[in-house]
Amino acid sequence: MEKVRRLRAMSSLCRQQAAYNSMNKWKLLAEAEYWDHLADFELSSHFQQCNAIGLNEVEQPQAIADAKC
Repeated sequence: MEKVRRLRAMSSLCRQQAAYNSMNKWKLLAEAEYWDHLADFELSSHFQQCNAIGLNEVEQPQAIADAKC
């Protein structure tokens, strides 16, 4: 989650710079979108891993119970 926070901070910095630098505004806004995209991907990956771990923990006791029968 720390990585997501850092990526969002980079996006915020790009947006702030775009507000003060009209010559590079569109480039900086595009870069901010890039950092946001990376943060979204990282967050999505984190929750997919958490869900996969949770599913494995639920399935393992059933497999053990089936083996005992």
